[in-house]
Amino acid sequence: MNCSSELENKIVKTGLCTSCGACQGLCPYWLSHRGKTIQMFSCDREEGRCYAFCPRTKTDLAKLREEFFPDADYIPEIGPFYGLYMTRAADADIRAKSQHGGTTTALVELAMRKGLIDAAILTDAKGGVNPKGVLVKKPQDVRKYSGSSFQIPPVLATLNKALEENRYKKIGVVGTPCKTLAVYKMKSRPFPDNDGNAGNIGMVFGLFCGWGLDWEGLEKLVQRHAAGKQLEHMDILPSKFHQMVLKTSKKQMEVPLEEIYPIVKGSCNYCVDMTAEFSDISVGGARSSEGWDVDQGWNQVIVRTEKGVKLIDLARKEGILEFKAVAESNLEKIKQASLNKKKTGLKNLRKLSGSKNNLIYLNPDEPGIEKACVDMA
Repeated sequence: MNCSSELENKIVKTGLCTSCGACQGLCPYWLSHRGKTIQMFSCDREEGRCYAFCPRTKTDLAKLREEFFPDADYIPEIGPFYGLYMTRAADADIRAKSQHGGTTTALVELAMRKGLIDAAILTDAKGGVNPKGVLVKKPQDVRKYSGSSFQIPPVLATLNKALEENRYKKIGVVGTPCKTLAVYKMKSRPFPDNDGNAGNIGMVFGLFCGWGLDWEGLEKLVQRHAAGKQLEHMDILPSKFHQMVLKTSKKQMEVPLEEIYPIVKGSCNYCVDMTAEFSDISVGGARSSEGWDVDQGWNQVIVRTEKGVKLIDLARKEGILEFKAVAESNLEKIKQASLNKKKTGLKNLRKLSGSKNNLIYLNPDEPGIEKACVDMA
């Protein structure tokens, strides 16, 4: 069977596809429409980048870590680790337009200004509905794309097209865990003679992620609660609030999670990575004893590589980020939340495969997976 048919039959039709876009922008055969990955034509390649880059095809996670994170400590629940920080953008304008503390926007902007990256693949969230991937070429344009969407656009198709153009040599990428894993599979150059200029990928900025939402399901939900209104922001609040928030310029609407759970994207049920373990820096919403009124303006940041250390130190030195002390309990809470996600994903993968030992795209002996399996026993 050729690689295109394998991808269609084993990933798309089984509901594993994350809609990340890693298979798109490489050839005419794969496209995306309203959150769905579509095979336009079959091809006769036995091996192809579309299959090799997919985050849901078989992946040797340990080998990827050995290649790209050789010096980092390894914490099975959350991956490579240099340190945990609590930060926010010092620029109040960035904070006002960002999802939480604006850390990702501030870091990407700084990395571009300092030449650590020369372009960036971001998501134009459009208030949370109908997002799309964008290639940003100027640091002053980064903040235009602050904010998040729970729909999942094929952002990596934009990366593939930028790599093909071969104009930028250090392209930064911001993405959720499925996307960042795909990026590192690209960086591993499975086909050295046909790597699509993967050496032009620069720093990778990961985003913590619990799950995304079905494209059409979210559109219908927004239509019910905010018909005819232009959304400016959406967010899932901490679990104790049990709600999603939709905001326009004049109104805030609270949607109970009972309306959200049925539209969670199916492939997210098979994800085992909450903190974007394959990235230079991972950023998520803050959680602390100070409560949500404070936490919603801050981020938790996991630094995973020496590049990440260099950037976070530069952000501190230049006053780009504000820092505050991280409670000793925070790391344990992130580890537990991440372990819980791994266990849920493994449970669903076992159900899908029909076998306790068949985890489809994961190796049961991989340390992070093995720990979750043991904890489930």
